[in-house]
Amino acid sequence: MLLAWLAVIAGLALLVWSADKFVEGASVTAKYAGMSPLLIGMVIIGFGTSAPEMVVSAIASLQGNPGLALGNAYGSNITNIGLVIGLVAVIAPIRVQSRILTKELPLLLGVTLLGGYQLLDGELSRLDAYILLLVFFGIMGWSILQGRQKPADTLEAEYLKEIDSHPMSLSRAITWLIVGLVLLVISSRLLVWGAVIIAQSFGVSDLIIGLTVVAIGTSLPELASSLVAIKKNEHELALGNVLGSGLFNTLAVVGIAAGIHPLAVDPEVLYRDWVVMAALTIVLLIMGIGLRGRQGRINRVEGGMLLLAYAGYTGYLISVVLS
Repeated sequence: MLLAWLAVIAGLALLVWSADKFVEGASVTAKYAGMSPLLIGMVIIGFGTSAPEMVVSAIASLQGNPGLALGNAYGSNITNIGLVIGLVAVIAPIRVQSRILTKELPLLLGVTLLGGYQLLDGELSRLDAYILLLVFFGIMGWSILQGRQKPADTLEAEYLKEIDSHPMSLSRAITWLIVGLVLLVISSRLLVWGAVIIAQSFGVSDLIIGLTVVAIGTSLPELASSLVAIKKNEHELALGNVLGSGLFNTLAVVGIAAGIHPLAVDPEVLYRDWVVMAALTIVLLIMGIGLRGRQGRINRVEGGMLLLAYAGYTGYLISVVLS
């Protein structure tokens, strides 16, 4: 048991570090390749911050742990909105001025509703996976088109500052890109192994482990990057990271996991976890786009509400384990 806990702790630490290096290397490499800061932020950084969820869920699916794969993806979305955005807004309120973000908010709700519809029959088939991945690549294509046609955006300035804060040569960037990707796989395998052993020893489902321990661990890159962003007064960047990660998790992470191995879905995933994820997404949408002429913003009170919602949900999951 001690070895399993050490594997989880070491896996999480290495996962966060390798994801950070992977994002740095990929961002600088893309900059040398001539990509605009907006495209680097939306595509490269969005992919990079979701890389832990993607690799962990893929490995969990390969090893026959569908609950861990799905719990990691949905749990990460819940953690990102409730914990990450809630904490960021409490520290420094977020003003939503970017037209890109106001378009991504309803898009995230739309793909969340699509995910819920696919859960109604109690499984995620390979056809469901192909649909999710098709939608994902469609959104990526739309993002690239948007970035090329309308480059002027408040979010682009924040992405440019973030990319320029990691100066390095092309050869070093490629090195970190490769090293980060390799260590992502190794740390994910370590984390999944330890999490499954712990779940089995305590008689806890791998779904609960995925929704809590693993979800929090794989959301640490979003939390770290968001805290750094507000320290640099790049508030919209924090929200952009979470929205990008949410799209990747719901579409690519779940799609890859179900494509590798169709996932049997417990009823509580739909009626408990998906409902919480959808509710938080709707609340974030209302806050982000604003209503009745109110500019989109997430103030400290609203951030506190998100934190309380996350704490209540996590507390309920813990009570289920203890009962």
